[in-house]
Order: sequence, then structure tokens, then C-alpha cells
Amino acid sequence: MPIFSILVLGFIFFFSFFGSYFYGVNPFTLEPQAILSAPSFSHPLGTDRLGRDLLARLIEGGKVSLIIGVGSALIASFIGLILGSIAGYFRGGIDKSFIILVDLFLTFPTFFLLLAMVSYMNASIFVLIVIISITGWMTTARLIRAESFKIGSQGYIKILDIAKVSKIKILLKYYAPILAPIYFVSFTFGVGGAILSESGLSFLGLGIVAPQMSWGTILSGGKDVVEIAWWVSFFPGLMIFLVTFSLINISNYLQHKTNQKDIQTT
Repeated sequence: MPIFSILVLGFIFFFSFFGSYFYGVNPFTLEPQAILSAPSFSHPLGTDRLGRDLLARLIEGGKVSLIIGVGSALIASFIGLILGSIAGYFRGGIDKSFIILVDLFLTFPTFFLLLAMVSYMNASIFVLIVIISITGWMTTARLIRAESFKIGSQGYIKILDIAKVSKIKILLKYYAPILAPIYFVSFTFGVGGAILSESGLSFLGLGIVAPQMSWGTILSGGKDVVEIAWWVSFFPGLMIFLVTFSLINISNYLQHKTNQKDIQTT
């Protein structure tokens, strides 16, 4: 059990959503006399190029990054679950249409597809969640489809079909419990991937627009002063690393447990 990774994630979520109750500094307040101040008692993580407190900005930016990460992963994994299970269960023309749709999306590298879509609209939390979800469901869908094919070949499913049991009931009662572990593994991977995608877009200036902020925009704001003020980029980068690393550890654990369960059932 990756206890350390769970504790790290729990701390980061608490830090982002409740940290402002314990550290009441305004993340938008400008202090001209404290521009690019190094970490100190008055500013524990230093300040940025406009003299804004970096710790307060990490707390505020963490809300945005985590909301985008979790929201995008939930929607993308759910889309993949629905499309993959339908394609794997019904097969035939529906499955062929599914393959064509997935191949169409996979023709373009995901990040370049993100860049293309974001460049035509003003980025916001909602817009980024939608765009990252649209470009991130394919891997989950393919995994779900493959598992659905395996489930559909089981004798009891064929008996249920012959007995003309409702297809929706079959999907919900017999497919969903088996597909749930794959969904949760994909979700945990998806959160880290979505945060990285948002950070990459924000680093390029195509992500969250001021006055809103995310870890990616804070990281981007420090790229020009990294030689004289390392803390501006280091701390948001550290937060992104800790979240994605912890999620990868949890995903690997869930995947390992799922594989063990499959071996025992076979």
C-alpha cells in the first residue's frame, strides 16, 4: 500500500483547499519593496517578479490545477468507460465506428491537438477541463474495450443474451464491477496527465489567464528569472512533481492489485 504517496496527496489537497485559512496573505497583493525576495520569515517561499507572496499563490494556484486535473480525469475516464464498454459489448458496426473514431483522435499527438484547440478560444477552468477531457479518453476506452471483449466471451453473458435480459442491466450488473478497477487506474493516471497538460499549456502562455493562476502559470512566470530567483519556478514545479509522482505510485499499486485479481480468477 503506497501510504506515503496517499499522505502526500492528502497534504497537497488540504494545503490547496484549506491552506488560505491558516495562511491569510493575499496572493494578489503587490509589494514593490519585496520584488524577487528570497524565502524568509516574512515570505516563507519568497516572492515573484511583482513582489507577490509565492506561498499564497501556490495555495490559490493549487485549487485551479487540482480542479482541472480531477475534473478532466473524471470526464475523460467516464467517456472512455462508456464508449469502450459499448464497443466491446455490441461489437459489429458499433465497434468498427469506435475504432475509426479512436484512430482519428490518435492520428494527432495529444499535446498538439490540445494546442490547436486552445489557440482558438480563451482558456478558462471549464474550457481546459472540456478540452483535456476530449483529448484524453482514448487510452481508457481502448483498455475498456479489450476487457469488454473478454467479458463478452464468457458463457454466462451469452446465456443472458439468449434469455433476452436487458442490455443495460447486463452492462450495469455484470460489466461495471469488472471494469471498475480499470476505470480507477485510468482515472489516477489521468489526473497526473491532466495537471501536466495544463501546466504545459500555461507554461507556453495558452493556459489559465490572469488574474486566475495555476501551478503552471506560476512556473511560467519564473522562467525568465530562474538564474537569480530559483524559488519562483522551483516550488510550483515541486508541487506538480509530487502530485504526479504520488499518483503514478498509486496507479501502479492499483494496477498490480488488479492484475493479481485477474490471475486468481483465471
